[in-house]
Amino acid sequence: MTILSTSSDSDLSLASNELIQFVKKLPGIPEEKYLRFENKWFLASNAGCSCNFRHLSGDSIEIGFGEPEAWFQEDHDTIEATRQIAASIRTLIQQGANVDCFDAWAHGQSDAAAPINDIEVDLTEVSDAAFRFFGEYRFTFTIKP
Repeated sequence: MTILSTSSDSDLSLASNELIQFVKKLPGIPEEKYLRFENKWFLASNAGCSCNFRHLSGDSIEIGFGEPEAWFQEDHDTIEATRQIAASIRTLIQQGANVDCFDAWAHGQSDAAAPINDIEVDLTEVSDAAFRFFGEYRFTFTIKP
């Protein structure tokens, strides 16, 4: 489950389409307490959860961001859905909003939130095509001059 918060009052659901949905009702996972901004959203893929976005497990963070590679098959819709999420986040940051998100494993979880791991994502260094989520990490987004 991927959840996002922002200081922007924009209705993100207007960007929803067949690949992504910005849902105002959060899924009720413990990690929601880690979101820092007042406007909170659940990021749903065409599967109804967040599983059809590009993800790496938190243990694989050293791999980092990267565009899809021919040797590692990724579904076109997964790539495009993730690119659209990244573009939406980029737009919010460019408009002066604060944005963070948390990518949580929500299968068979306990009532305790996963430990918090933070990463700052400078969108001047990460293209929309290279973006992917890291499991059990809170991302804080920036665009540095």
